[in-house]
Amino acid sequence: MNLKQKLLRLATATTTAAVVGLALSPSSALAIDKVRWRMPIAFPSNLPALGTPAQYAAEQLKLASGGAMQVRVYEPGKLVPAFDILSAVSDGKIEAGYTWIGYDQGKVPAVPLFAAVPFGLKPWAYMAWYYEGGGHDMLQEVYANKGFKVHAELCGIIGPETAGWYKQPLEGLDDYKGLKIRFAGLGGKVLQQLGASVTMMPGGELFQALEKGTIDATEFSLPVIDQRLGFDKVVKFNLFPGWHQPFTAQYMLINKGNWDKLGDDSRALVRNVCMASVVKGLAESEYLQGAVIAGFAEKGVTAQKLSPEILSELKQVTKKVLAEESANDADFKRVYESQQAFHDQYRIWEDLAYLPADM
Repeated sequence: MNLKQKLLRLATATTTAAVVGLALSPSSALAIDKVRWRMPIAFPSNLPALGTPAQYAAEQLKLASGGAMQVRVYEPGKLVPAFDILSAVSDGKIEAGYTWIGYDQGKVPAVPLFAAVPFGLKPWAYMAWYYEGGGHDMLQEVYANKGFKVHAELCGIIGPETAGWYKQPLEGLDDYKGLKIRFAGLGGKVLQQLGASVTMMPGGELFQALEKGTIDATEFSLPVIDQRLGFDKVVKFNLFPGWHQPFTAQYMLINKGNWDKLGDDSRALVRNVCMASVVKGLAESEYLQGAVIAGFAEKGVTAQKLSPEILSELKQVTKKVLAEESANDADFKRVYESQQAFHDQYRIWEDLAYLPADM
């Protein structure tokens, strides 16, 4: 063994001993708060990339804290209704929750900007704005300004959803007139402008609603998730791209009182576990979709790509909706302007640095 190898082995052994010693030291153990939180989730924990990051975060918190921080995950509706998670956390009925916060746009108009924005940022660009461009702090202010006592951590993100499942191809925007469709968030407001009858319901109710004709069409999530929910058994036209949700972000909401009680070490652990869950969710979402779409033909499903003309028209209606929302809420205006300013700068980098999709 030469001198370089000896030094490397010594450095490795010393570093390992230091890490183990720190983990086992009394001061380190006492630095992590003991918590027992209940965390209802908005999506079943077996849904890839959308539901799995919540369970992953709970498991990693327990492991990384040596069992001090334990978060019990409750499936949708088992503890509180999926659409009531924000209020339940804020009111202290539960300690934490995991949800797509766009469901709460009626209570907090600006939160859809942190959940999914039509023709908005791609997932990694949204992460850049959220972590580096002040988005995280803005979200805390948005909740506080509307009187909600929560602390929010970005804790999952996925790539574009599909633009929905339909009984027949979409020939033009006039096809939305009178269409009964489940469509979430700001994208739903865009379709309302086009004359659609837009409704909201949890994912678990959508198959039956399609089958019974309660709705004519629906969007929900990624192809792998939509397939698990069985949409392809009822309707056969799946539209792309997901103009309404280029990214879909999930958050861990923590009661503000519970968050304020945590020490700095415990807060750092929650933040870093949630950042890991973001990466986990995005990796899972990108990995799974191609194989599902490749199997469309044998299931009789047609993947329809919307024409540039239709997308251009949708973008114009989107601009109108976002302008109206900005005029009606000061927080919405402030957050949207911040995102747009970053988006304009990011495009310079994106256009120069990334290969075209067909290369």
